[in-house]
Amino acid sequence: MGLVPSRGLYLYLEVLSTALDDHIVTDDEASILKVLAVALGVAPSSVGDALDVARGIDPSPIQNPEQYEGHQVGDATTYQSALVAALDDEVISEDEWAMLENLRTLLGIQPDQHALIEEAIRSMSESDENGVRRLERLQRFNTVCPYA
Repeated sequence: MGLVPSRGLYLYLEVLSTALDDHIVTDDEASILKVLAVALGVAPSSVGDALDVARGIDPSPIQNPEQYEGHQVGDATTYQSALVAALDDEVISEDEWAMLENLRTLLGIQPDQHALIEEAIRSMSESDENGVRRLERLQRFNTVCPYA
């Protein structure tokens, strides 16, 4: 196994584990995971190994998760990318909500950051052909997973 411990890998494994709670990764979940892998610097060649770790087949290379906690520059952008990926597919499942909620918690996204992310999505949606549908799903996301 060639996984190198990093904050990105830690976050990816945590969200991947949430996706695997029901033992199935749907196409929609896979889309979010693909966006996250890129945003978190997890190489495409490492995704299979990460899946084996999340399934409990291989041991995790993350020995001290506490060292990866805390907010860092770029976290809001990573969360926004994952949120947009979820909003852009047609059906948003409870599993996707759970993945996003877990990511938001892991990244420590604060209420003011979440509000700025929403504003950016709204602004982006004005000039985007999927904008109206994205905003409808964003409203549903806020209803199902309100920022606490």
